[in-house]
Amino acid sequence: MTDVTADLADKQAITEQIYRYCRSVDRLDVPLGHGVFHEDATADYGPTGYKGTGRGAIDWICEAHLKLQAHSHQVTNILIEVEGDRAGSEAYVMAALRGLREGQPFQMQVWARYCDTWSRREGTWRIDHRNTVIDFDAMSDVRPLHDHQWARRDRQDPSYASLKASA
Repeated sequence: MTDVTADLADKQAITEQIYRYCRSVDRLDVPLGHGVFHEDATADYGPTGYKGTGRGAIDWICEAHLKLQAHSHQVTNILIEVEGDRAGSEAYVMAALRGLREGQPFQMQVWARYCDTWSRREGTWRIDHRNTVIDFDAMSDVRPLHDHQWARRDRQDPSYASLKASA
């Protein structure tokens, strides 16, 4: 591979790990999320959030998400700098989380950035440290249009059949 091709392949591998992270917390797929972080990784979700191991962050998030009805994370504006087997990235994230409060639906929205350091070990890129920087958030009461039952927060979600290689 040329240097440019190798750089693009590294950036794509890191980008896909960021996507896997979002998928793991939306589908409550703890093993998938653990695979995004090295075993010795750390994570800091800010002064009001989690601080500890990277894999512990997945456990914490998925446990918190069990109390909600639905959630969806999207990432955009991914910048990655690669230097050998190390990298740094910033990815903007928007998360919408739906729950019930006293029988009434509400929605939390969070706009944040994942500021990650990475390393490639044994050929695989994983996070060494994540700083989640929350830029702003909001909560509002909502009036749902429909009761969506097709999306699942487990391995029965239709995406697992589509992505058989990762199921």
